Amino acid sequence: MIRVDLRSDTVSHPSPEMRKAMYEAELGDDVYGDDPTTNALEERAAEMLGKEAAVIVSSGTQSNLVALLAQAGRGDTALVGTTSHILNAEAGGASALGGIVLMPIQTGERGAMDPGVISAAAAPRDHHKAPVGVLCVENTQNMAGGTALSREEIKVMADAGRQHGLRVHMDGARLFNAAVALETPAAELAADADSVGFCLSKGLACPIGSVLCGDADFIEEARRWRKMLGGAMRQVGVVAAAGVVALDSMIDRMADDHANARKLASAIAEMPGIDIDLSNVETNIVRFGVPAHRGNEIQSRLKDEGVLINGGDSDLRFVPHYGIDSEDIDIAINAMDKVMAEIGG
Repeated sequence: MIRVDLRSDTVSHPSPEMRKAMYEAELGDDVYGDDPTTNALEERAAEMLGKEAAVIVSSGTQSNLVALLAQAGRGDTALVGTTSHILNAEAGGASALGGIVLMPIQTGERGAMDPGVISAAAAPRDHHKAPVGVLCVENTQNMAGGTALSREEIKVMADAGRQHGLRVHMDGARLFNAAVALETPAAELAADADSVGFCLSKGLACPIGSVLCGDADFIEEARRWRKMLGGAMRQVGVVAAAGVVALDSMIDRMADDHANARKLASAIAEMPGIDIDLSNVETNIVRFGVPAHRGNEIQSRLKDEGVLINGGDSDLRFVPHYGIDSEDIDIAINAMDKVMAEIGG
């Protein structure tokens, strides 16, 4: 019996207030632009991120894909971090569907890219090379362990791209986690991006969806691409209603997820065979190393103890979220302690 699911914050379930709002949502047809609940969510999201407009999409992957298709043409290049979600976890959609070349830029330990390397990659190039159109940044940095990049860290990357005329897209799937961790408004963290998307279905605990924000002309173009991808939905206010509630009630409580992550990270750091940098545990993601080729075994044994995580060779993670409390973290710690004692370091 699974007692604690720490695979991802995507497994979180909507709150009772969200379910009530979904049931009672006033609906229209969003393709015609007359779903009032969806319109309310988009207006609120744009305001919170300091942008002119917003559009609801089905997922974070679709948010990034639509953003790239709307800002880079076929044969153009998008600069992405080597550890970015766009490069590593979105099935190559920008290349397969948009003909966009993804050029990896080495990321540092915290997931940021060196501005000098960005500038060199974006500099005017001869006709043998695909022209660069977009720079993609990510906040928080999933593969770096949920690190929250500051406004200053984002700005130096964005400025390096803008010196060469690039648009800047932010994959802000967990942007509100960064805002809470840094005690900085999300709008400030998004200020240097032309477009930014955030997930409703992660730390905000909604069942479905993401929101993409930017200037009005960009969002109009994004709507066209959303339609082409089959992502234009009708009475999507049943989804948007949960988002409206989440933006009011789910952001501040992310601090609880961060505290649970730090508690879990501090405990496993003392266990044999665990390799973890506690300084990188800034939000709700706990990434850690285990002995080579033992990760899937650890995942399987944790499942037997009632704790569910994703597998992997030697790199694993825990992700606390809404619905996980301190007692659940104790269960996970005890299970992990038992498993690591059994397999040894």
